[in-house]
Amino acid sequence: MTVTVVVGNPKPASRTLTAATLLAEGLRPGEEPAVVDLVEFGAGLLGWGDPAVTAAKEQTAASDLVIFASPTFKATYTGLLKLFLEQFDGGTGLAGVVAVPLMLGAGPTHALAPDLLLKPVLTEIGATTALPGLYLADRTFAEDGVLTAYTERWRPVVDALILGTGVTNHA
Repeated sequence: MTVTVVVGNPKPASRTLTAATLLAEGLRPGEEPAVVDLVEFGAGLLGWGDPAVTAAKEQTAASDLVIFASPTFKATYTGLLKLFLEQFDGGTGLAGVVAVPLMLGAGPTHALAPDLLLKPVLTEIGATTALPGLYLADRTFAEDGVLTAYTERWRPVVDALILGTGVTNHA
């Protein structure tokens, strides 16, 4: 089983990265998620063929579960995440990947953003997006219980999607 977190925060080692890692660990306890912190790629995300971006894309596409995380910027996900998602082919780029959209924000105003804005893009590029998106308060997610409640509720669904069929994304 391969679990990856893809983080589109323009700040390295962000709260978004922390939240995404906690979500991955909550949905797949005992599995160390691989981390793709998009801020590390800089201008490499602006075109196609950058070796580091290509390796991150391949890692993501080969994963069984991927958390796609972004802070809320201008009521949507960041341009960094958009640039990375553009690297995947429509319909098939994330075939076989269970994807969970995660967004953080200062308040509940944009609580529907993960489902309304990020989830359709993940679906368009072939990911299985059976779980609802998760929106977390960026300053209180570590202690407010929302993350724990989400993982307890949805862990069995992730297990069923990934393990129940006996099909994984590895060869």
